[in-house]
Amino acid sequence: MRISAKVDYAVRACVELAQSFDQDAASPRTGEELGSAQQIPKKYLENILAELRRADIVRSQRGPVGGYWLASAPHTITIADVIRAVEGPLADVRGVAPEELRYEGPAKALEQVWVATRASLRLVLEGVTLADIMNDSLPNNLQLLLESPGAWERR
Repeated sequence: MRISAKVDYAVRACVELAQSFDQDAASPRTGEELGSAQQIPKKYLENILAELRRADIVRSQRGPVGGYWLASAPHTITIADVIRAVEGPLADVRGVAPEELRYEGPAKALEQVWVATRASLRLVLEGVTLADIMNDSLPNNLQLLLESPGAWERR
C-alpha cells in the first residue's frame, strides 16, 4: 500500500486538530497554524481541509476568529475515516471493489487475495483513532504487528 502525501497531511492535520478539541466549545485553528505545526504547504492543506469538511470530519468558520476544528471527538474518528474522506475506499483494484472482480483460470483466487488485503487494512486503519495517535497509545493488535519479524524492514 502506498500512502500518499495527501493522506499523510490529512491525518497529521486531524491529529493537530484533535489536540485542541474541546467537547463544549469549538477551538478553531487556522490553516496557517496547522500547516506550520506540521510543515504542510498551506495551499495544499486548504484543499485537504475542504475535503475533510465535506466529509463532516472537520468544521470551519470564516472570519477573524475563524478556522477549523474537529466535527466530533478524536476517539470517534478513525484513520480509515480520514483516508476515505480524501482518497475514497481503502482498497480497490483499478477503481473496482475487490468483490466485484472475476478472474479466470489460474488467477481465480486473486479476488480472495484482494478482499483479504482490504480486510487487513480495515483491521488496522479502522482500529486506530486520532486520539490513539495523539496520546501515543496504539491498540495492542498494532503493537503485535509492529513487533513481528520484518515489520520495520522495507521490501
